[in-house]
Amino acid sequence: MKLEGTNKNINVIKLNLLVVNFNLIIVRYGEIALKGKAVRKRFEDVLITNIKNALKMNNISSKIEKEWGRIYICIDNVKESIDILRKIFGIISISPALQTKSDMNSISKLSLKISKNKINEKKSFAIRTTRTGIHDFSSQDVSIKIGEDIVKKTNAKVNLTTPDFELFIEIRNDKAYLFTEKIRCIGGMPIGSQGNILAILDSKSSILASWYLMKRGCKISFLVIKKTNLDVLKSFLNYWFVKPNYMFVGSKDKLKNKIKIITEKNNFNAIVTSHTIYDSSKNALSEIKQLKKHINLPILNPLISMNQEEINKKCMEIGLQI
Repeated sequence: MKLEGTNKNINVIKLNLLVVNFNLIIVRYGEIALKGKAVRKRFEDVLITNIKNALKMNNISSKIEKEWGRIYICIDNVKESIDILRKIFGIISISPALQTKSDMNSISKLSLKISKNKINEKKSFAIRTTRTGIHDFSSQDVSIKIGEDIVKKTNAKVNLTTPDFELFIEIRNDKAYLFTEKIRCIGGMPIGSQGNILAILDSKSSILASWYLMKRGCKISFLVIKKTNLDVLKSFLNYWFVKPNYMFVGSKDKLKNKIKIITEKNNFNAIVTSHTIYDSSKNALSEIKQLKKHINLPILNPLISMNQEEINKKCMEIGLQI
């Protein structure tokens, strides 16, 4: 299985949409599948809501359906939607796809349509088939039959190890989904599936610290100290299709008391800061200790063991300019 794209640089992606007009996107999630049935359903619903909101922010209409382990998005603008879906927390991979019936004839017909303009006698290919449900054939039967049909039509060679072209066939009960790539996404948990976190935004590094909590499914409210950071925050959240939620405190005067009042009035589960032990201008551990004395909430410090070079590198990877 080849995953296109990389979390190391979310801006880089290789698309293989061919000349076929894919009108469906298969969405796969990871950690959600490990939850119990009731929790899993709730997290799936949260993820679907986040997908709908992100597409709506970009004026893209869609029809979303789900079944066990999969979410299907019927959509016209597939290429633009891919860039959006890759940055939605909770999705591990997506595939532009076409749907047909799960009988061998329908699968063969669509397979030839997809592959005929991509391979020839000088190219090699592989069929990767998975199957769920009751059928009168196995996954191997499908791979062999479709492979034979493609060879007859194109004279291409089968190569299961390092093919020039891969065709994935996913059979689920009475439907079959055909696609040519699995595009890696950001992963994590969908925002809103975990707790409510207050982020103290006193530097751009605070946004990175908050990003780590967003990836774990937390909903972040930002306590903005410097208005100069607000434009950066808005741009960054828009890049990740997250709705901004922030408040101003004006200055650092009596900041701990202000934070205490805000956390008591709101239903926050924890606070996230950008403290790092490598910042020589601050005594990070002392500041965290003082904050804990004033506020009866967990203090989360995802950057605590990162130096400035590591922080800058990660910021660049996620589209945050420092």
